[in-house]
Amino acid sequence: MAKDLLPSPHPLTPPRSEDEWVSWFRLLRSRRVGPATFHRLMAEHGSAAAALDALPQVARDAGVERYASCPSEVATAEMKHGRLAGARPVAIGADEYPHRLAQLSDAPPILWALGDPALLSRPMIALVGARNASSLGTRMARQLAHGLTEAGFAVVSGLARGIDTAAHLAALDGGTAAVQAGGVDVVYPAENAVLAQEIGEKGLRLSEQPMGMQPMARHFPARNRIISGLARAVVVVEAAAKSGSLITARNALDQGREVLAVPGHPFDARASGCNMLIRDGAVLVRRCEDVIEAVGPAAEQPELTLPDMPAPETGTGEGNPNPPRRGLAETGALHRQILDRLGPSPLAEDQLIRDLGMPAGRVGPELVALELDGKIERRAGGLLSRA
Repeated sequence: MAKDLLPSPHPLTPPRSEDEWVSWFRLLRSRRVGPATFHRLMAEHGSAAAALDALPQVARDAGVERYASCPSEVATAEMKHGRLAGARPVAIGADEYPHRLAQLSDAPPILWALGDPALLSRPMIALVGARNASSLGTRMARQLAHGLTEAGFAVVSGLARGIDTAAHLAALDGGTAAVQAGGVDVVYPAENAVLAQEIGEKGLRLSEQPMGMQPMARHFPARNRIISGLARAVVVVEAAAKSGSLITARNALDQGREVLAVPGHPFDARASGCNMLIRDGAVLVRRCEDVIEAVGPAAEQPELTLPDMPAPETGTGEGNPNPPRRGLAETGALHRQILDRLGPSPLAEDQLIRDLGMPAGRVGPELVALELDGKIERRAGGLLSRA
């Protein structure tokens, strides 16, 4: 849980020479090597070159025969392609790499950046929402984006139709970053080609994918984790009950970010996801000031930590007419604590509560929620286990 959000005790040293860059790209683009595997291999072997040497044996140990790492020519061609497109690679461990993003266990080892890299040091708020946004939704996105940039924040989104487009347009002069699902030189959707060009000139375009990569369905959830990872908070303007925006909200909770949502009419399907988030504890947003009140001024950049758990209370809260409202980020952190302490072997519920150091009235409802979600199982005799 917390260890996944904290920096590695052995921070990576970014590549300095051309050969080191080639080794990093070769390792990252090798088959079956994603961000998490990249970080593990680097931690075990100390350098990308050493990890590449060990990779065939690692693959054999995993049952993969005749494994071949990414050829040097492929890595060199990608670097050349990036330079021709006017993009530059930013490696984790470099001063310009976003601090918040670097805290993630699956942080992209390399980001392709096209535009002004100074935006990476700005505090960011993510604005996401429906592609088929309503006129009220796009108007709200524009107002929030403009107000947040006026307050000193940069706005990050995904360059999609609807809410993303409205947010980027309104924040273009104040500072906006677009995280792309495909290569940083591949614009999707094509209708946003002019907007993408303007963001590249005035703001920043980012991608972890290889240059020239056409976006595929599996790239979008990965892109969403970067959007939330860059941001201090995620604001969902419009979202259906099952949408990519809610995936971004879940990522934000897992990463310890605040989640906020704009309410909508109960009969509008595009607002059902936002209304669900608010029901479950997300901060309700009516205007820009609500966001700033929830996350603090842009000048304040607190270190990324998990939300503090509440101190033990004397009562269970059942007799309290005004029990404290729990935020989604706090609830998500407690869920992770519970799941981290449970395994296949059953554990007594009262022992779990003692281990957590919290009142039974605080833990009990969350155990029920996790049981309903199918994440834990309740056994006879008051025992619990992880599903």
